[in-house]
Amino acid sequence: MKKYLVFLLAVAFSSIAMAQSKSGAKQNLKILFVGGSANWSREHFTSNEEMKQDTIRRIASFVEMLNKYFTSVTAIDAKDYQQKMSDNFDVTVFDGAPKAIAKSATITDASGKVIGYKSAAYLTEDFDKPTVFIGEMGEKLGRSIGLKADWYCLCLDAHAHNFRKEHPIFKGPFPVKMTIETRPTPEDAFHYQYFSNTKYPATLSMWQVQTKGYITDKYFRIGMVARPWGFEDSPDAEYISSGVCAKTLDAVALGRHGNFFHWGFAASPEYMTDEAQTVLANAIVYISKYNGKSVIARKYTDRRATREYLKEKKYYASKDALEMSNTIAENFNKSMLAEKADAEAKKAKGENLTAEEKRSLDFQPMPKLSFEEFLKKQQGDLFQKFGTDSKAYIKYYDDNKDYFYAFDESYKIIVDEDVKSLGIPNYDKRLLDKCIHMLEKNEETEKAKRILDRYTLATFSTPAEWRQWFDKYKDKMFFTETGGYYFMINTYDKNVEGNDYKKKLQSKSYSQVKTGQTSDVEPVSIAAGIVDKDASEKQVVVKMKIHPGYHIYAFVSQTDPYIETKVNVSVPVGYSLSAEMKKPSFKYFNDSGTTIYDDEVMFVQDIKGEGKADLTCTVSYQCCDDHICFPPVEKEYKLQVL
Repeated sequence: MKKYLVFLLAVAFSSIAMAQSKSGAKQNLKILFVGGSANWSREHFTSNEEMKQDTIRRIASFVEMLNKYFTSVTAIDAKDYQQKMSDNFDVTVFDGAPKAIAKSATITDASGKVIGYKSAAYLTEDFDKPTVFIGEMGEKLGRSIGLKADWYCLCLDAHAHNFRKEHPIFKGPFPVKMTIETRPTPEDAFHYQYFSNTKYPATLSMWQVQTKGYITDKYFRIGMVARPWGFEDSPDAEYISSGVCAKTLDAVALGRHGNFFHWGFAASPEYMTDEAQTVLANAIVYISKYNGKSVIARKYTDRRATREYLKEKKYYASKDALEMSNTIAENFNKSMLAEKADAEAKKAKGENLTAEEKRSLDFQPMPKLSFEEFLKKQQGDLFQKFGTDSKAYIKYYDDNKDYFYAFDESYKIIVDEDVKSLGIPNYDKRLLDKCIHMLEKNEETEKAKRILDRYTLATFSTPAEWRQWFDKYKDKMFFTETGGYYFMINTYDKNVEGNDYKKKLQSKSYSQVKTGQTSDVEPVSIAAGIVDKDASEKQVVVKMKIHPGYHIYAFVSQTDPYIETKVNVSVPVGYSLSAEMKKPSFKYFNDSGTTIYDDEVMFVQDIKGEGKADLTCTVSYQCCDDHICFPPVEKEYKLQVL
């Protein structure tokens, strides 16, 4: 590590001495560069030492580039990063992942089947310092805190297209001369033109970002694009550019969400064009202006369907889609059967087979689907209603386009019959006005409450409170589909009602689960119960009240001796855990990465099933204050679903 730092410092000081003749005066910004990635994937190297040296080379390349544009640059290894370090810098650039502050975990049902995955956490949700993510760092570090820089595809190459040339990062403060060239439209993009009802052009105007890319240079580090649909459905996010990739023409290669800038291209400055280095420097200056301006709408579920999904559903109700699907399957069958035949021939000769060749021996051709089979697969329950009538599906999607609502589940979208009965689109703020009016007039109050609960994060007990809130903030309201199908308020004021996801979770009819009194003798009080989520699902709720001055542990680093808090729900046959457990936000404890809970926290586990059942909920924890720790505790609760 010492040699590593000495090397970096040597590079940094030599870079500071370099004249900056092309880019003008340096910007007076303090930059923290968090390194840890290599220029090439592991397959490129013959040893771990080679990969380590390439990582050092990459960091040095960034340090050299950053010192051309900024007055102060500090580089550290990602494993040495602590979140509070960013407080001392104007912008933090992540090119490596620091130590996790909360572990990843798989979610299983009662039978042991994996039904979900909980991502590791690297940053807390209150982190509001200007940040730039290189490559896939936006996905890795941002998923747990609801960022829109999610993993659409790790498939971004070397050129940008569909860029907003008038965006500030292409203008200054460092002057940019963009060299635009005409290049063929990425072939993979044509797979998506069927959903857009638009014929894609054969060529696009492009701008070169990297001098190398994974398509032409095997094993070169691959960039990442984020999902485009709903990226700009909140005022805290903006699309800037797409790039050559295997997805849609509007996949997000460059974009901003709150105080986070997604630079999806993966090359270090060593393999970037001079123009791109300048644009990256401008992006750093640009994001520095968002200090304290954190994320408002959070995308916790990357596969939540938006209304854009309806275009795909309509297309997959057509015979054209069937024909395309069968053609793709037929071509794949031919290719795989040829590989299988070659592998069988080698096997017959007694030759050794590669892993891929061994897998090809198990291949069985995919059958050609009938239109009926295709629609059953693509349209689900709607097939029982519309059969093979393509026009009926399309009419259904068109007639209900204003009333579709998506759950947290993967691409599940339904018509909200409550909203449809009122005839107001669910994205129109007049819907809230109408529901509040219904409460005021004591008309269909249960329906009004359901809609207000479903489409807002606000929690009020009286019509007057709802009216006061709506009238005060209606001009600042926006509707976000990716953020949960909520009306939210365009403000960075954290005290404004209606933007706090966690407050909504903690007040959503969970008042029936009540904790008892705490004391210095019994500093933790626990209550567990079951509440209804909707007609078909329920939730196991565990509340833990912690006495003032005490805490329990959310995550414990390997260097600390404490016991993490764990809540486990076991369900009988006939029931399943239908989503990952929703856990409370945690707080900083020490530099080793250990985090804590205090005050009152709540864990929520969705369950699905029918009939009466007995569930078991186990809670284990260790409680401490600033001086002493109590022995670890484990408690078991028997709960009954009626």
